[in-house]
Amino acid sequence: MDGKTILITGGTGSFGKKFVETVLKRYNPRKIIIYSRDELKQFEMQHNPKFQKDGVLMRYFIGDVRDIERLKRAMEGVDIVIHAAALKQVPAAEYNPFEAVKTNIIGGQNVIDACLSSSVKKVIALSTDKAAAPVNLYGATKLTSDKLFVAANNYKGTRDIKFSVVRYGNVMGSRGSVIPFFLEKKKTGVLPITDERMTRFNITLQEGVDFVLFCLEKMWGGELFVPKIPSYRILDLAKAIAPECKIEIVGIRPGEKIHEEMITQADALNTIEFEKYFVILPSVQLGNDNHLKLWDTEEFRTKSNSKPGKFCEYGFSYNSGTNPHFLTIDELRELVIQNVEGSKEIIYGN
Repeated sequence: MDGKTILITGGTGSFGKKFVETVLKRYNPRKIIIYSRDELKQFEMQHNPKFQKDGVLMRYFIGDVRDIERLKRAMEGVDIVIHAAALKQVPAAEYNPFEAVKTNIIGGQNVIDACLSSSVKKVIALSTDKAAAPVNLYGATKLTSDKLFVAANNYKGTRDIKFSVVRYGNVMGSRGSVIPFFLEKKKTGVLPITDERMTRFNITLQEGVDFVLFCLEKMWGGELFVPKIPSYRILDLAKAIAPECKIEIVGIRPGEKIHEEMITQADALNTIEFEKYFVILPSVQLGNDNHLKLWDTEEFRTKSNSKPGKFCEYGFSYNSGTNPHFLTIDELRELVIQNVEGSKEIIYGN
């Protein structure tokens, strides 16, 4: 990161802000460019000391990933791109399907094309657990985006550029997620739960940022990185936040799963497991007989990490319901207090 120019699409979102804050603490980049549509959030970032550092240029571009010409202008001289911009709300995507397509798919391809037209060296696109065996439009658009970014390595030509994808689960306390919802509903004495069997993966915002930084260092180009993270049961989360509240079962919403997956059984056939993460391997099909991989799989398995990885067994899937690591009620409560502003006062009634 030192001396580099970094651009973050969707840079005024939760991830973008934590990413910039972390990079400024740990590194000395030459310039950080925030690319987003929200002028108010950009204004707030510009005047927040957390996003300022002597010797680091901070630049703010109003722009949409749907606008390729604006992207190309913003990426002049950029070394590293983190693509975090997306329409993420499942109900909104179901109701406005082509808007999600325009941002998440066409916007993703625009980012790729803009990177190929500039001097960018590394690109990481953020994905979601909902992209694995998707049952809603948001997940389907992100799966398509994942495929686009992986495939971009196939036609980069002689350009010195790498594209990879990072996929992880629910970010604890993110806007529109279940934890802020439960904290708000605690005041009513009733917590609506769609299905008492429901489980979810969990990652904190800082852990997500740290994993992206780790993948930037490790990437060969074409990988889909999946971190090993814990799961939680929705009923345990309810007990952690509001044990005194009545539980009301309201039924599964359209596009929702009982358990989330990050690696399907089909994905597992091309997945290598390392100590702290998985990698779904890239490949490109050429005709009926030739199957060409971007790089030597065995070399990647043995040399891309300090400890060699192993291929996943047939039938394996990485599922929040069968995950060997579940958070306890006490662990959940502590994580919520540490990662969600104002939650301690709400949970303990202070």
